[in-house]
Amino acid sequence: MAAGYVGRLWSDTIYVYDRENVNVDSLGRTFIIVEDDTLHTSFIPRPDAFYHSGPLQEQDFVEIAQDLGVETAAIKAIVDIETGRTRRGLNSQGFPVINFDLAVFRRAAARHGVSLAGHQNSEALKPVNIKKYGSQQLAQKARFDAAMKIDSVAAIESTFWGMFQIGGFNWELSGASSREEFMEMMGRSEYDQLRLFANYVRNTGLLKYLKNKNWAAFARIYNGPSYASRGYHTRLAAAYRRHKKE
Repeated sequence: MAAGYVGRLWSDTIYVYDRENVNVDSLGRTFIIVEDDTLHTSFIPRPDAFYHSGPLQEQDFVEIAQDLGVETAAIKAIVDIETGRTRRGLNSQGFPVINFDLAVFRRAAARHGVSLAGHQNSEALKPVNIKKYGSQQLAQKARFDAAMKIDSVAAIESTFWGMFQIGGFNWELSGASSREEFMEMMGRSEYDQLRLFANYVRNTGLLKYLKNKNWAAFARIYNGPSYASRGYHTRLAAAYRRHKKE
């Protein structure tokens, strides 16, 4: 069973498959055929993913990098740019590192038919107040909690989550079965955050750019069309070179 791999879907069904016989689709996603159904293996976490806790270890980066066929330095570079060199995905209270985006929340609320007219005094609609809450993350959490009371769907979609700052509106592309599961996984462990990231780059076509270290093409999709004005691609390249030397 050296090549065997046991996985669990969200439905709790257990599958065993031979990793040497998986297929790869046009987007670089690996899959197997189970009872005539196509099953993307990126959505099947290892059994120990359900028990993994604590900070990410080097082996975690190596494992996911090998699964994706990329360099560990490339993955670490993204974390450096998104959440800093400490590479923390959870804050001191055990909640995922977040960035609640008010502009995105306003758009999401409108899209879902939620009026904000009666919520002008909500903390969600106020600027980040670090002085009041003691830290950037606690202030962000207060805004997020207030947004959840207005509309949970818009709140989750309007927040950027974890080590890789994946937008909540990308919950499905990250392999979660619902917004709530996406949030749960983001808060469960940094390892889950890493796996959500792996699913995301596979499902968006970003994997080929990450493999080739095409930082501009990667940044255009991952960070948005204004990436160049923020120097996102050049900072990624620099972070990659730094980790490559380690």
